Amino acid sequence: MSQLSIKQLLEGFSKLKVLIIGDVMVDSYLWGKVSRISPEAPVPIITQTKKEFRMGGAANVAQNIKSLGAEPVLCSVIGNDSNSYVFLDLMKKQAMPSQGILQSEKRVTTVKTRIISGSQQLLRIDHETEDYLNEKIEDQLFQKISSILKTQPIHAIIFQDYDKGVITPNLIEKVTNLANISKIPTLVDPKKRNFNLYRNVTLFKPNFKELVEGLNIQVEKKDLDSIYHAAKLLHAKASFSMVMVTLSEHGILISDNISYDHIPGEVHDITDVSGAGDTVISMAALCLASGMSAKQIAVLSNLAGGLVCEKVGVVPIEKEQLIKEDFTIPEE
Repeated sequence: MSQLSIKQLLEGFSKLKVLIIGDVMVDSYLWGKVSRISPEAPVPIITQTKKEFRMGGAANVAQNIKSLGAEPVLCSVIGNDSNSYVFLDLMKKQAMPSQGILQSEKRVTTVKTRIISGSQQLLRIDHETEDYLNEKIEDQLFQKISSILKTQPIHAIIFQDYDKGVITPNLIEKVTNLANISKIPTLVDPKKRNFNLYRNVTLFKPNFKELVEGLNIQVEKKDLDSIYHAAKLLHAKASFSMVMVTLSEHGILISDNISYDHIPGEVHDITDVSGAGDTVISMAALCLASGMSAKQIAVLSNLAGGLVCEKVGVVPIEKEQLIKEDFTIPEE
């Protein structure tokens, strides 16, 4: 691939459509100021100044895909409750199609409420279920996914797993098989429960904690050779084409089973790491669909993940923020 600027790369993304499967949620933010301690208990009193709802979980990945210039198609299951209508309204405001969203009386819509003073998160309250989808809803979701894959040009599929039950073992197997038959690259952002259930995907992206817990190993975050050895275990066991491990301040390691590249962490004014993984997997999916090499994927994903940490809360990457970096993609 010839040398490209970030701007040229983003222009190419406009031709791509990405299917995102996973746990969606409403991110609720209660902003306020702390001026005193409660007389009832040794806790701060927040004077609320603002309340805000955002799309979270797999929906934030969809927002990142859109922010990067491509077209997201989001597939998930939400409840048929008041919070579900908050979520659907957020999708509408973002002009995001809801064709892949199922509502079910058997589910609750996940809501994560963060209480923030200044730029400091003081407390988070989660309203959720972690049960797998029942067989009937699982089949309905798969039929939706199958229909989309048959009728729309999909250039990559992301499994965005938060252990809330939308991604089931059966769904993983069926969608992966369908994607491989159709020669559509697949990417996984795993969590603990399903970590060892993925097989034959193109790019598997655990963070360091997920890697050591998923493989039940003990390695240091700075020990790149040992991390590469762990990645090779995943290549051998699950036939992944690439393993990309995010190492927070230490950057990203990516392996293609022949060798590995380590991209050091970008120096940024870190405000909040929430949602950085969503941005990383989104950039990786679009780079992969664009035919970029493993190293190029890691370099660009590392850049995007670092930039989004400068913002408070879970937010998608801003295209203008990337363009301002005046970054040139390295040639292979």
